Amino acid sequence: MKRYKENQLKVYNSLTKTKEDFTTITDGYVGMYVCGPTVYSNAHLGNVRTFMFFDVVYRYLLHLGYKVRYVRNITDAGHLENDADDGEDRIAQKARLEKIEPMEVVQRYTVDFHDVLKNYNFLPPSIEPTATGHILEQIEMIKEIMGKGLGYEVNGSVYFDVLEYNKKENYGILSGRKVEDLIHNTRALDGQSDKKNPQDFALWKKADKRHIMRWSSPWSDGFPGWHLECSVMSTKYLGESFDIHGGGMDLKFPHHECEIAQSKTCSGVTPVNYWMHTNMLLLNSQKMAKSTGNFILPNEILSGENKMLPKPFSASVVRFFNMQANYRSILDFSGDALEASEKGHAKLMEAVNFLDKIAPGKTSTFDVQKWKSACYSAMNDDFNTPILIAHLFEGVKVINLIKEKKASLNSADLETFKVIINEFVFDVLGLMNENLQDNSSKINGVVELLIKLRKEARENKDWALSDQIRDELIALGIQLKDGKEGTTFLIN
Repeated sequence: MKRYKENQLKVYNSLTKTKEDFTTITDGYVGMYVCGPTVYSNAHLGNVRTFMFFDVVYRYLLHLGYKVRYVRNITDAGHLENDADDGEDRIAQKARLEKIEPMEVVQRYTVDFHDVLKNYNFLPPSIEPTATGHILEQIEMIKEIMGKGLGYEVNGSVYFDVLEYNKKENYGILSGRKVEDLIHNTRALDGQSDKKNPQDFALWKKADKRHIMRWSSPWSDGFPGWHLECSVMSTKYLGESFDIHGGGMDLKFPHHECEIAQSKTCSGVTPVNYWMHTNMLLLNSQKMAKSTGNFILPNEILSGENKMLPKPFSASVVRFFNMQANYRSILDFSGDALEASEKGHAKLMEAVNFLDKIAPGKTSTFDVQKWKSACYSAMNDDFNTPILIAHLFEGVKVINLIKEKKASLNSADLETFKVIINEFVFDVLGLMNENLQDNSSKINGVVELLIKLRKEARENKDWALSDQIRDELIALGIQLKDGKEGTTFLIN
């Protein structure tokens, strides 16, 4: 039986602002869409916190036995400097400043984004579509919205009519904002004079002379509005209605609100069953943002090349730090907090590494099944990783008691205990056993040194020493293979 049949997952739905039982549209299948990066600069750690949490969601859904189609887009066009539909496309702006092609900007920062996720042990999504790869579909959706009487064209740009939509639907259903308040709070900005209403948003923008990225459309040479791509790509790959849509809380309005309006206009149905939003990551108690210079890049943490931390920290420690707070809570990142997480992470890995040395006892002094249920209950409660980690440290305590011969587990309980710890630590949380990786690296280094000494012995015709090195390595399960390009080895 699939694990999801035995585990009732509850998810906090940003739309209803309550925890709800998670029920998929199609039994055994989950469709999940997460808003990806706009690739005009390096993703900072605050951005990565969101992707890291949804990596854990993805991992846990897979662990439960669901077949998951996880779609995370790349925004490589159409994201303006602000949400008021004016200014310059951020990618085009970067390209103009650096005097390179926009797609060079896209390529550079897409590669960097993927490198970061690889370093931090992310699973790749099922599909990673790009905005520029779906221009035709975006044009078709605009035509459909216009055909429903909710899109209008002015001077080559097309806008979504929020007030008209709001006559039958609720623009503000996700964010809780009211159209009346939006009218009152809207500032007069350049580029808004073409709109019927200040709160209307762009579906297509006519490109001015300085705009590098542009495509042909029935209305003008221009580019799609930022919100449109996610409506297009989510429905294309997941259908008119799907299970989970995720992103940072800063996207709730206007981005996700606009997505709902666009998608519902076209399909007539509610596009998403569960909306999930992560909270902010602070840096030294201040909002992390590039605009203020208060940010840190993920790879700067690994290298130690930054002015904010006392030393380098591993990717697994950073993951562990992130998982110690609920995803809907504000998390404050600092050197002290990372050092504390590093100590906890080391204790966890030390205990995990001792697992294989534990011999089964005749009886169990620890209720493994109750502990196992508690681990699942934590994750089933809206992916509560801090509570899961607390239960894992109960397991650490048991391991240490067994070390001291003050506790024991019978054969069946020990096997269950080992499996659950490994599955939750590595498969679900995505932590990495860096102690083992370090040991493997050291072993490889020692073998390479012995190969070098053996080579010198052979060059000096010291066949006895050469054979001794080879034979003693074989006795340790390490086989040498001499070839034209040198000597390689295989650890059996």
